[in-house]
Amino acid sequence: MAMDATLSRRAAKDGREQMMNNNSGEKMNQTPPAAGMRWSFSYIVRLLGQHPSLCLFGLSLLFFMGVEYTIRMIPSTSPPFDIGFVLTHSLNNFLSTHPSLNSVLAALNTVFVVMQTTYIIWTLLMEGRPRATISALFMFTCRGILGCSTQLPLPKDFLGSGVDFPVGNVSFFLFFSGHVAGSVIASVDMRRMKRYQMARCFDALNALQALRLLATRGHYTIDLAVGVGAGLLFDNLAGKYERGSAKSKHGGSCCCNCGFFT
Repeated sequence: MAMDATLSRRAAKDGREQMMNNNSGEKMNQTPPAAGMRWSFSYIVRLLGQHPSLCLFGLSLLFFMGVEYTIRMIPSTSPPFDIGFVLTHSLNNFLSTHPSLNSVLAALNTVFVVMQTTYIIWTLLMEGRPRATISALFMFTCRGILGCSTQLPLPKDFLGSGVDFPVGNVSFFLFFSGHVAGSVIASVDMRRMKRYQMARCFDALNALQALRLLATRGHYTIDLAVGVGAGLLFDNLAGKYERGSAKSKHGGSCCCNCGFFT
């Protein structure tokens, strides 16, 4: 009798397990309803409240699709249209009639370039953190390749200065702005090290630098915008390079034992 009871309990347990497995298999085989099937007025309202930025980007997609296929192209005989040049037209006229002030601003901008370069080198040599330097190496290599691939003419009302960097503006790449990208790389590194006041200072100086570059026609607006994106992108790539180079089987240091990626 005891054996029969044991066999009965075992059979019942096996039956329950089989039923649970069948139910889980049916759930796994069930295809979830398509997103569009769940859309109702209340769902859309909730979506707008929870993800307003994504909804805004969706509207901007539709807007710029309409703009792209209806806007008139700039004739080949006309200079490029740049919204930054339009907004800084009065500044350009003012600096063109005050060359001494233009040179002073160029000198101050060069000082800022030296500041960001010094910071990036300092993080490598004095703090032993190569990420900002790797970012700059990636960024300037990519900028050189793009600059050689598409060589753009200088804007019509360009205002050069002998104290600007590159010195004298004899030759330089327009796309993209290395001034802006280098400043972004330094600023991101400062935030990573919780040097927030320095980062805010660099961001403010970078904004003034961008304004000056537009006013002097040293860069197009797209050069500056891509410069910001390039700084963020190459900082991210440098971080991935660091993590990939730090091998646990080598005691957390680089595979060549250089000691940088500890």
